[in-house]
Amino acid sequence: MKIIAIMLAIGLSVAFIAKANPEDDTPEELTRRIQELYREGKFKEAIPLAEKVVVVTKRAKGDGDPETAISLNRLAALYSKLGDYAKEEPLLKEALEIRQKVLGPQHPDTASSLHNLAGLYRTMGEYGKAEPLYKEALEIRQKVLGPQHPDTAVSLNNLAGLYLRMGEYGKAEPLYKEALEIRQKVLGPEHPDTTASLNDLALLYKDMGDYAKAERLLKEAVEIYQKVLGPQDTKTATSLDNLATLYLKLGNYAEAEPMYKEALEIRH
Repeated sequence: MKIIAIMLAIGLSVAFIAKANPEDDTPEELTRRIQELYREGKFKEAIPLAEKVVVVTKRAKGDGDPETAISLNRLAALYSKLGDYAKEEPLLKEALEIRQKVLGPQHPDTASSLHNLAGLYRTMGEYGKAEPLYKEALEIRQKVLGPQHPDTAVSLNNLAGLYLRMGEYGKAEPLYKEALEIRQKVLGPEHPDTTASLNDLALLYKDMGDYAKAERLLKEAVEIYQKVLGPQDTKTATSLDNLATLYLKLGNYAEAEPMYKEALEIRH
């Protein structure tokens, strides 16, 4: 009788686990685990879970549902972290097609998908493919969200970044300036995104050889990061690095060395 009771207990336990396990495979639970692995930098381990979310979402919602597009983007982001662009590209394209068809060509989420695909092509060095996508995303955001929206500033900044990579400084400068003005007005002069714009514009001026403008903006960025994020933040370290690199280029080693050291100490 004792053996039978133990076997029954084990059987009930197994049955309970079998019943509970399907709950672990809900899109919500899978997404939670994916996000956890992502934060830990375990991108490869997260991919099977993200693939499962795509399958489950397609089965529940259909191939053309906006939720499916979200799951495709999530999987694409993991491949991006691994540098597997060949697998990332079709996922981003599929997500874009879903949004264009279901949400419409002027929807903010469609603009986000255009932006994501453009970013991939920029990373791959395929600037000719990236430019029209960035432009289309910018036009949508300007029209639908407004010319002063933070997402519009993101589009301006990223298109400027593309032109910087292409060496087209004349096209990059007004876009960087406009993005900075939006962020200063809407987010405030000490917001991290505003400070990022200062950095971006400064680095453009450095590449253009306008070192006086670059120095002024980089100094301002360092001061804001130190004040808002703190002297030990990684963004503060990056900003110090940028300013030190400018001084190195100018041959001002006495200014560059302590900044490089300070940035190194922050990171360690």
